[in-house]
Amino acid sequence: MRCSSISYPLISLPLLCLVCSPILSLAASLGSTCAIDRNCGSGLHCETCLANRNVRPRCTRVQPTDPKSKGTGLPFNRYAWLTTHNSFARLGQIRSPSGTPNVAPRNQQDTVTQQLNNGVRGLMLDMYDFQNDIWLCHSYGGNCYNYTAFVPAIEVLNEINVFLEANPSEVITIFIEDYVTSPMGLPKVFNASGLMKYWFPVSHMPKNGGNWPLLSDMIKSNLRLLVFTSKSWKENKEGIAYEWRYVVENQYGTLGMTAGSCPNRAESAPMSTVSRSLVLVNYFPDIPDFATACKKNSAPLLDMLNTCHNSSNRWANYITVDFYKRSDGGGAAEATDVSNARLICGCNNLSSCKVNGSFGNCDMPEAGPAPRTSNTPQLTGTSSSSGFMFKSWLKLVLVKIMLLNACLL
Repeated sequence: MRCSSISYPLISLPLLCLVCSPILSLAASLGSTCAIDRNCGSGLHCETCLANRNVRPRCTRVQPTDPKSKGTGLPFNRYAWLTTHNSFARLGQIRSPSGTPNVAPRNQQDTVTQQLNNGVRGLMLDMYDFQNDIWLCHSYGGNCYNYTAFVPAIEVLNEINVFLEANPSEVITIFIEDYVTSPMGLPKVFNASGLMKYWFPVSHMPKNGGNWPLLSDMIKSNLRLLVFTSKSWKENKEGIAYEWRYVVENQYGTLGMTAGSCPNRAESAPMSTVSRSLVLVNYFPDIPDFATACKKNSAPLLDMLNTCHNSSNRWANYITVDFYKRSDGGGAAEATDVSNARLICGCNNLSSCKVNGSFGNCDMPEAGPAPRTSNTPQLTGTSSSSGFMFKSWLKLVLVKIMLLNACLL
């Protein structure tokens, strides 16, 4: 890789080391200035959020905290999981496997395997009959076409199988938007993938709002894959749980993003219905928008999480977004942590939950105040304009140095 010449302001090396060392020591932390992803620490990546008027590249969160770190002795419905909408519809896939240009919208940035490695545990997959097989498509009218087809479903299911085999304490949930009409089409493809050995049976799912089995028991019994379909008749005919017998879900799409409102989607019972044990909160627009996702996945997402709690009197078990990696700071990872803190121990922060502690038993003082819900950009540092400009200049120097180093590698 060749780079154009970069000119630097004149500054002595000792002075540069002296004034930049604090910045360098913070470069890997949340909110620190960065140039590329590897400048950031574990669970973070580097980006800007122009939609929120933040032009400075900085480290933002990608991975939620693993709730199992607080213990696995609670019912499954006492945990929250980051979930991706249209998990398979990835930026960068220009053509379908048939070679036809794919014109369908994209909702995520990376592969399903990468999503799982980053802590995503809920996957929304649209499945269709196509080319005598089951495919993942982002389509319309109940049909899949060459120009809306992404991959055969078996490819993504194989990825999930590999992940579950390599991570024996992880539990994954699949929500199928189901357009498959071929007899036993879904059981056949799940069987072919090898996932049936992890399948959590409908007979074990609680009815009438009861608690789910303990997470530890699900792990011990190796029943670590929950699968829900949008077709009610398939529960009796094919053994696949009908989602809205077990889950309440708010309105998806742009209509579900109205501030202060959390209506249920048409197929779901009202959000306040306690005869369903699980709560799913959607927060994404009708048309995926990469540019503004960083803003939507920040303070507005936290606001909606609280709004839906007020509507259901329960915290979300699944938090579903487009472009889960994009935010202006903590993002969907932080929202998942907030919900886990409330579900697991009733604390404001997951870091305050004690391992295997009782509900309401929080480490004091709390790690911080409740999540900020204002969209107003905030500047930190000295109130002096000259001091702020000097710090900004130093950060610019640091960014240029990191860019040069990246080019030389």
